[in-house]
Amino acid sequence: MSPRILITGAGGFIGGHVLAAVREAGSAPPPVRLLLRDPGSRPPGPGGPAADVVRADLAAPESLRGVCDGVDVVLHCASHIGDDERRTEAVNDRGTRALVEEAARAGATRVVYVSTAAVYGRGPFTGALPGEPPLAPASPTSRSRAAAERHVLDAGGVVLRPHLVLGAGDRWVVPGLAALMGALSARLKGCVSRHSVVDVRALGRAVVAAGLSDRGARGVHHVSHPEPADCSELLDTVADRLGLRLPGTPLDLDGARARLAGQPRALHHLEMLAVDHWFADGGFWAGAGADPGAGFARSLAEHAPWYRDFLGR
Repeated sequence: MSPRILITGAGGFIGGHVLAAVREAGSAPPPVRLLLRDPGSRPPGPGGPAADVVRADLAAPESLRGVCDGVDVVLHCASHIGDDERRTEAVNDRGTRALVEEAARAGATRVVYVSTAAVYGRGPFTGALPGEPPLAPASPTSRSRAAAERHVLDAGGVVLRPHLVLGAGDRWVVPGLAALMGALSARLKGCVSRHSVVDVRALGRAVVAAGLSDRGARGVHHVSHPEPADCSELLDTVADRLGLRLPGTPLDLDGARARLAGQPRALHHLEMLAVDHWFADGGFWAGAGADPGAGFARSLAEHAPWYRDFLGR
């Protein structure tokens, strides 16, 4: 009998691709239940397993009662991202704790939580293996997600930490790189730092594999493509694939810092790019039997039409 799956956040960027990966899982995909705060946000998707929907809010733990009844695996993809510390704590920290407790009460055998490498704080991180760097979350969101991780790990679950996630639905990573280059009005030269990236379709497969694998993938895992992308590849590929007009002379890092003086948000993004954020997978993909997908350049080429449409709008 196929395991029964609950997905949280299926109306969002990562959760929607996790649902797609479940629908593509073999000839007889497992039955799925979607936990949605707003049932109207149910993602489209013809074919595949029929999904029943339960309405609940992670910020209201009492609403979670019964959502895991009859469920074997919980794929927890929902998070609140923003500067509202009270909201992020309610959803990410206390909401995850309540969900994990409900999963245990209902007898679910595995909980997989999609977290973020941002729980490590700022780099450099060079080939860092899971759990090697100490946690040093620097924002309300990453602090609350580190707290959520602890609830999952204490219950014997699985925590996945991607870094840069790209693909259809991404409103942060590639649009942020494009905005940075627009602020510079030039390419960046001589920046050789390395960054972990993952195609959201591969991340969706990784989440499903972590939930369904019989190889016991417990604990913390990095889920990025095994080959990091260097800073120049990231920026040049974005510029080329999205057809950005960058009339200025290419800048080195010092020149870029000078041009962005007075733009603290852009400077922050530049400084993050200027140092390694490379998180080694530690053999996760092989152990879970999942495909890490293509590297950054090929993935961006495949998703470029979506990004061009999104940025145009």
